[in-house]
Amino acid sequence: MARKGCKRGAPNGGSIRKREVERDGHTYTWWESRVTTGYDLDTGKQIQRSFSGKSQREVRQKMQAALVDLNNHQYQKPSKMTVGEWLETWEQEYLVGIKPLTKLSYTQHIRNHILPALGNRKLQDLSGPEIQKFYNQLLREGGKIRCHDKDGNLMKKDGQPVYVSVPLSAKTVKNIHGVLHKALEKAVKLDYIRTNPADSCELSRVEKKEIRPLDDRNISRFMEAVQNHPFRALFLTTLFTGMRRGEVCGLCWDCVDLERGTITINKQLQNIPGQPGAYRLVSTKNGKGRTLKVSHFVVDLLCQQKAEQEKMKRLVGELWHDEGYVFCNAVGAHLSPSTVYHNFKRIASDIGIPAARLHDLRHSYAVVSLQAGDDVKTVQSNLGHHTAAFTLDVYGHVIEQMKQASADRMDAYIRTVSEAKRETKGRTSG
Repeated sequence: MARKGCKRGAPNGGSIRKREVERDGHTYTWWESRVTTGYDLDTGKQIQRSFSGKSQREVRQKMQAALVDLNNHQYQKPSKMTVGEWLETWEQEYLVGIKPLTKLSYTQHIRNHILPALGNRKLQDLSGPEIQKFYNQLLREGGKIRCHDKDGNLMKKDGQPVYVSVPLSAKTVKNIHGVLHKALEKAVKLDYIRTNPADSCELSRVEKKEIRPLDDRNISRFMEAVQNHPFRALFLTTLFTGMRRGEVCGLCWDCVDLERGTITINKQLQNIPGQPGAYRLVSTKNGKGRTLKVSHFVVDLLCQQKAEQEKMKRLVGELWHDEGYVFCNAVGAHLSPSTVYHNFKRIASDIGIPAARLHDLRHSYAVVSLQAGDDVKTVQSNLGHHTAAFTLDVYGHVIEQMKQASADRMDAYIRTVSEAKRETKGRTSG
């Protein structure tokens, strides 16, 4: 039994007291509670955390919540780290092993959107409803975007960057959520926060962009239009292999086997962030390589390309840069993906399809493959999609059209069989 008059509470029970202070002739009153959260290993003294509030009930609730966490071994020491401070650490220390453009995208979302809205908030105080409000505001009012001049230079006024508010699409907000969620998830693993507040957020539905593959007529016109173009082999290889722009620009001869008729795609040419016109080879979009078995037409294209390169080597002599690229400029250096794109746009405009994009050649290959009878798994593998489900999601409308065509062919077959049966029955009756 405790001694009479002893005011010491039960272990881990905490304590609550009323506090008063006189200032400028006024009495200010509040309540304070304290909880022992541990012991100093050197001195053995208690480590306590205090809570304050306007009422006894308020501080008791805070104290009891802390005690529950202590008993469940989930208590976390209070931290003054802000969201901005954590994002800076995460960006510098944990964004390793990702492609330069991916890191640039993450950085832009952090700088342009997350920091202005949430950067000063304490990491431990960040809540799901607060993040949801942030996302909704981006959709409703837009986010602040840094302005650049026509040469790509950051515009400034009085030494500070100039911003303009631009409404953001559901896809952009989803990407911003992906960055913030990933950063907060790492904070959870490091025990900076107990749970990820972004888990509870609801995102607006992203409307899929309609793909615009070239139809048979436009494919024929395109093939005719590039007959004498310097990039003929590159454009037609793209059209009949479905390679991405960076992949075809980064294709090297050591990945081409003309005898077997295969192309191994294990890298892409990508711009180095912050260095306009500077490129380097990086891994493919999904980080995996793939090997294509290509048509005889593509093999012949590549044989012609190799022969043309040999002529150019002899012509320029020592000026030739032997970098091994399949598609290169007059001295063997890689082609700029943007140059390839602009040349395609001029050709597309000339043949009456100015809205066509270079990436539509990839869509055209996928659609032609499906219509030719290739199964979805094969098309997925050739395109380098992560899953067959993604391929179905992108080209599902083509498969639905094929189902209708299959049903029409079955109807035609049934009519043929039925007519043959009636003819046979008629001859028998006669």
